[in-house]
Amino acid sequence: MPYLIDGHNLIPKVGLRLDSVDDEMELIAILQEFCRLEGAPAGQVEVFFDGAPAPHAGTRKLGAVTAHFVQLGATADNAIRKRLKALGRSARNWTVVSSDRQVQAEARAARAEVISSDTFAGWLKQARDSAPKPNQERKLTQKEIDDWLKLFEGRGHNKKFGG
Repeated sequence: MPYLIDGHNLIPKVGLRLDSVDDEMELIAILQEFCRLEGAPAGQVEVFFDGAPAPHAGTRKLGAVTAHFVQLGATADNAIRKRLKALGRSARNWTVVSSDRQVQAEARAARAEVISSDTFAGWLKQARDSAPKPNQERKLTQKEIDDWLKLFEGRGHNKKFGG
């Protein structure tokens, strides 16, 4: 399911600091990893950040994540509302990630799913924790071993060294 995410709402929930210079880019990196782990196609995660100075405001495709940097003076909440309105009836296929009660209420009115930033942060952590680590050897299941043996037996490679 695709997501519309209130970025500044999520940043502290994933252990980042809002006063960090790179907080938005760090969150985007986490969301990109989430997309990779979950196999989400591009355009399935849109994150909104408010407070962008005029030269930095705008929308950018960053891998599988679309980042909306909302101009200073406007809010991410309003940008999410506009996006839901633009989605029309297809808004029901999206999940809004925000802990803001007004945004949640408007998302529900648009028939979108709603989850809190806390809950989504837990999903992000769970996805990262369950991903195989680079140095971690993955053990084959007995079924996988049996399938490999059948494959090699069928090709005549299971004979002693002669093949």
